Amino acid sequence: MRGRTRQRLGALLTASAALAALAAVLVPATSSSAGEARHGNARETPATVVIDGQRMRDAKARLDRGDPALRETVRALTVSADKWLNQGPWTVTDKPKPAPSGDPHDYLSQAPYWWPSQPRTEENPWGCPYVQRDGERNPEVDTGTDRPDIGKVFNSTTSLSLAWYYTGEKKYAEHAADILRTWFVAPATRMNPNLNHGQFIPCKYDGRAIGIIDFSQQYTSVLDALAILETGAPGWTRADRTAMRAWNEDFLDWLVNSPFGKEESAARNNHGTFMDMQVAGLALATGDKALARRIVRDARTERIDTQIGGDGTQPQELARTRSWHYSTFSLVAHTRLADIGRHVGVDLWNHRGPDGQSLFKAVEYLLPAATANTPWPHPEMEFHRYAASDIVHAAADAGNRKARAAVPRLEQPPAGDLWALRPAAEQLDSIAP
Repeated sequence: MRGRTRQRLGALLTASAALAALAAVLVPATSSSAGEARHGNARETPATVVIDGQRMRDAKARLDRGDPALRETVRALTVSADKWLNQGPWTVTDKPKPAPSGDPHDYLSQAPYWWPSQPRTEENPWGCPYVQRDGERNPEVDTGTDRPDIGKVFNSTTSLSLAWYYTGEKKYAEHAADILRTWFVAPATRMNPNLNHGQFIPCKYDGRAIGIIDFSQQYTSVLDALAILETGAPGWTRADRTAMRAWNEDFLDWLVNSPFGKEESAARNNHGTFMDMQVAGLALATGDKALARRIVRDARTERIDTQIGGDGTQPQELARTRSWHYSTFSLVAHTRLADIGRHVGVDLWNHRGPDGQSLFKAVEYLLPAATANTPWPHPEMEFHRYAASDIVHAAADAGNRKARAAVPRLEQPPAGDLWALRPAAEQLDSIAP
């Protein structure tokens, strides 16, 4: 990995603009873009890092042959994607105050479960000190920081790229490209590739290592969105691709070598698993397959054996006030890491720990509640049965008979069951806006 300067990114964008202008002169306005032309033929397999790109290509082929079930699923997908068409793009520089560094390009978020304990006064405008209330989201974290906007960037580009892949409608790809370019690439609006000020706590910390989870829980979906766009999407240029890869290389370097990155990697709960998922995904996307393989291989003993009990429980997550949410949340990281493992020849699904720990057992522990057979027997402030849907799908696809039998009895997520189009687990009951 090598650093890229902001000047080089600017030069790349300038060169891209010049090439685009030349192309506009040389190519007649009536000609189809490469992406549109390619969509009419056999689309190449996306080089995704989590989703199985071949399964996506196979689904597209079945859709083109008129598969009625897939057509219905695509309709649900486009309903979601259409909602994003008139939103964004967003930029990290568009917040009332910069991060404590003073650089508006630095990402800023506030710890969600920390609340003021004193009245706000002129002498104490924040109401400090802040105290933790686990599972209770402080609404002020969604104003004045970048956290709400980055969630929109992640969710929109995932939906839009998938919608383009399966429909061929360039409006989806072009808007996804604009959103990604604005947040990550354009010099005036790009985010610096670090999370030095994630989940700050007023009057206490300017940033914390656990703020990395703002990205680690979803950024691998962006990596897959990029891989989809790179199959020939209109609006996503070669210069965009080069600059985005440079950003990812620099971000991976920060994650691996910064004090915050090292601290988050050492976490023994879901933070550590999500960090592994993010680093392995970035490593695979930027060409460091050996690093990706090592992280996934080590997850067998470092994550599965230490976080999952022999009976399938996840003790650290069951201790939370939102135990169902965090049990499913944690397994999103585990199952997506298993998906990355498939790309690098490491099988996490069939790993068995010394006490019988396994991903299959962890999913099986959720099945009675996921299928409404029995109530969830642990504390949960807001139970959503559908939160387990993707995780059960993942276990069923990996060969678990109990999970396969449970699939017809799952509760459909509010946006529809999109598993057939993007077979990789997503957190379906996000508590972030």
